[in-house]
Amino acid sequence: MATDVNLDKKSRSLKIAERMAKVSASATLKLTAKAKEMKAKGFPVINFGAGEPDFDTPQIVKDEGAKSLASGFTKYTPTSGIPELREAVCRKFKEDQGLDYTPDEVVVSCGAKHSLYNLIQVLCGPEDEILIPSPYWVSYPEMAYLAGAVPVPIETRQSEGFRLKPEALRKMITGRSKILVLNSPSNPTGAVLEEKDLKAIAEVVVEKDLVCVSDEIYEYYLYGKNKHVSIASLGPEIKKRTFVVNGTSKSYSMTGLRIGYLAGDKDVVRKIGILQDHSTSNPASISQKMAVAALGLPKNYREEVRSKFEKRMRRMVELLSTAAGFKPFSPEGAFYVFCDISGTGHSPEELCEELLEKVHVAVIPGKSFGSDKHVRFSFASSDRDIEEGLKRVIDWSKKGPK
Repeated sequence: MATDVNLDKKSRSLKIAERMAKVSASATLKLTAKAKEMKAKGFPVINFGAGEPDFDTPQIVKDEGAKSLASGFTKYTPTSGIPELREAVCRKFKEDQGLDYTPDEVVVSCGAKHSLYNLIQVLCGPEDEILIPSPYWVSYPEMAYLAGAVPVPIETRQSEGFRLKPEALRKMITGRSKILVLNSPSNPTGAVLEEKDLKAIAEVVVEKDLVCVSDEIYEYYLYGKNKHVSIASLGPEIKKRTFVVNGTSKSYSMTGLRIGYLAGDKDVVRKIGILQDHSTSNPASISQKMAVAALGLPKNYREEVRSKFEKRMRRMVELLSTAAGFKPFSPEGAFYVFCDISGTGHSPEELCEELLEKVHVAVIPGKSFGSDKHVRFSFASSDRDIEEGLKRVIDWSKKGPK
């Protein structure tokens, strides 16, 4: 006899796990996908939502990929990364920040996002608090939720350069506080924490015995007189409490190749390796070889790219400043302009929908970044797209309904 099944209700076994209840889809990826879909249908969409460089992966890096493939380097590697890549990461930290790490203090993952996710999974349990300066990268709070932890935003203001103030940090610390996340240069704001800012923050981290997670994925994109300083370089006490996270995606246009890494306490690094053992195993073998080649590129390569992005940034800020109701923050790093649009009379979600539907320009609403009055423009776009796309935005701002 056939068993009656209530098709209107899911069985208990199909019930979604509670840890997913608070986790939202990435608004960045969602809007970017919609923009690409519209473009594929023939709409003249200009996408300022992308979080990846528009230039190609360096040829020497691609050549290494082809060489590795031809030689049959397609098998499993050590879970935490091939020795030559972990050694290259150690050299990078020494050359760029004066930081001394050994290969057993480094783990290579499937992108910097994966490095961050694994670290939070290893360090955090239910009700641990993760302190996150706001505006923030969209995935930080979701990673906290996935670990059962509690994300605690700390407000920063555009009028103060979106810099975390030590007094604001102190105010939010409780007995459950465990991790402080720093992202400098910042996605989405482009703010950069100066050495004096980091020293003041480091004093609080050491005093309160917090763990600092320093996401430095945009370190080479700095403008004007700004310099990158890693908080881990400010002394032994803060270094032993800090995990520095980075990767090849943004610096070398290797976003799809998925290579990230972190450095820090070797016991925690070993546990991350065990987590990877039972989840992803090793990052792609060929991508690891390509990352070794990327980290070996001369510094003038990065300077050429940085100077192009600085030119684009200045032009984007100049144009957005003429749009009615738009108040852009001039970024000190990364490749985004975070723009206050409260003067337009639209919410960020409304404005993004209007721009995409009416003038075919894609930008990201600030809600996902912790702001209800900003949108994010990426200038990882061609000069031509910046000129044409922002002309459409300016025209819309001056003629569009309020």
